[in-house]
Amino acid sequence: MDLTSSPRRRLRWALRHGIVRFGARRGARAGNLAARLMTEPALVADPFPAYEQMRAQSRFVPNGPVWVAHDHDLCTAILRSSDFGVIGGHDGQTPPLLTRLALLAGPGPVGPVEPPSMLAVDAPDHTRMRKLVTRAFTARAVAQLRERTAQIAAELLDTMAAKGDAADLVADYASLLPATVIAEMLGAPVEMRGQFLAWGAGAALSIDPGVTYSEFRRSEADLRALDTWMRGHFDNVRRRGPVPGQDILSDLVLARDEKGALTDTELASVAVLLLAAGFETTVNLIGNAVMLLTTHTEQLALLQADPGLWPQAVSEVLRYESPVQRTARVAHRDTVVAGEHVPAGQLVIMVLGAANRDPAVFADAQRFDVTRVDAGAHLAFSSGAHYCLGAGLAEMEGEVALKALFDRFPDITPVGVPHRRPTRVLRGYDAMPVRLTASVREPA
Repeated sequence: MDLTSSPRRRLRWALRHGIVRFGARRGARAGNLAARLMTEPALVADPFPAYEQMRAQSRFVPNGPVWVAHDHDLCTAILRSSDFGVIGGHDGQTPPLLTRLALLAGPGPVGPVEPPSMLAVDAPDHTRMRKLVTRAFTARAVAQLRERTAQIAAELLDTMAAKGDAADLVADYASLLPATVIAEMLGAPVEMRGQFLAWGAGAALSIDPGVTYSEFRRSEADLRALDTWMRGHFDNVRRRGPVPGQDILSDLVLARDEKGALTDTELASVAVLLLAAGFETTVNLIGNAVMLLTTHTEQLALLQADPGLWPQAVSEVLRYESPVQRTARVAHRDTVVAGEHVPAGQLVIMVLGAANRDPAVFADAQRFDVTRVDAGAHLAFSSGAHYCLGAGLAEMEGEVALKALFDRFPDITPVGVPHRRPTRVLRGYDAMPVRLTASVREPA
């Protein structure tokens, strides 16, 4: 059975993206604002005015059969409610015809948004898999990584400086720093970080709803290549003998082989997710922060005068320019959440980027302010059972990377036009040409 054949792949695309793409384009032509946010490049580039228009309409904005939530309290309540679950983790709501078509299409490669990915399953499977890797992302574990992260940042900045006064902030720094950190944590070859980033870009496409067939084909190819490499790496780990606590992948192989805590597919799924998710949020966080701080120079001046504000500044970047703009849940049963009735089986898209600028929660919410004391109330890392496992790591990496960057190059300036990623779920830059001006000051 050839799952990579064009007819089966096209059917998978149609079921996962084609139907969504058709519905969104049809809704956009009818003037539906939520649909336009998915289809119009100008709104993808700057969605925030449209978010405010949705906020003025109602707490739930319809987009065909889907409800769109933008209210901070409503989004928080849904994310924390046991009456809701992730799409792949819900049973009994898929129409029989779609179920039969999905069987005919066959499974695609292991990816971040298809079961058994932790992003696509609920308890007890989610709880079981998450427990296996939680230890590597505790506050204590992250704190122990801070010094190594600072060393990586310094090495990358040295390399940038040696190349001259021009650099690409994303390619030369924002992507390489978290890719190096997560590769070392996983026990994966650091020299492959460029390949991991390329495969990760394909994986990121799979998260977006309604992608083109060309994008879907690229995504499946990259995910299949990553899965193949990962399974080969597991064999290498077994041959050398995995050591408990040596790295995350060794622990996962031991959990699979000795404890039976994972199936082969779950093992690959957890590993692929950790590798790809281990740098996606941080790349966007660093790039978004550099653009914000170089265009809000008064805020950068505050940070240069008081470096103790950096943790707060990272939270404000996450709030103001959320690296993950939306997520989805489906109602397991008829329920009332934050005062709103939701029927069983209803799919709800929560626009985290809009919730993070809710004026009912954040005063002067459209203003970027690194001194904002309540910036940490953002939902950039989701909430509830699926709260981002690597949130603490991303915050630490962002803080270390940004402080080191602006200490070394306090007058760094974007040149030309930075290129935003075309994705709707993930918001960030995939290219940002900059001019470097080395500092003569000693780092603070």
